Amino acid sequence: MGNKNGRNCVAGVAALFGAALLLAGCSGDGGSEGGTGGMYSGGGENTSQAPAESSSGVDLGVARTELGDVVVDSQGMTLYYFTEDEPGTTTSACTGDCLAKWPIATTMSDDPTLEGVSGEVDAIQSPDGRRQLTLNGMPLYTFAQDAKPGDTSGQGVGGVWYAVAPDGTLIR
Repeated sequence: MGNKNGRNCVAGVAALFGAALLLAGCSGDGGSEGGTGGMYSGGGENTSQAPAESSSGVDLGVARTELGDVVVDSQGMTLYYFTEDEPGTTTSACTGDCLAKWPIATTMSDDPTLEGVSGEVDAIQSPDGRRQLTLNGMPLYTFAQDAKPGDTSGQGVGGVWYAVAPDGTLIR
């Protein structure tokens, strides 16, 4: 008799697990939190598509956010300009504690790979020896408080940090 009750318990657990999987499969991210359609979304309707990983070989791409299309790094994280930087600069104006909050966007390549970005991309040497990506001569940064791809919580911070459009213009 104990065996029959054990089977009922296993069947009950399996049914609960199956229901949880079914619910999880039906509850996609509707993008209400500023989610992204992913680096390769092409402006499509599927806002739950995962962004490209760094293994994609793409240094800069484009994702749709509540700000519209923005430039993102290889992990799908929104990139920002720091308006204290000068166009064409060879060094970042963000140093020290600033870099802890605003990590630089980097590349390992001499020829960064782009998808959907039409501005002029290059790189400058960072103080720690890495190659910081630039767009239209402006250094690019992520925001440490952006928790997931598509977040844009750095937009407008301090009146000096702004997301970047695919053509390299500042989004206000």
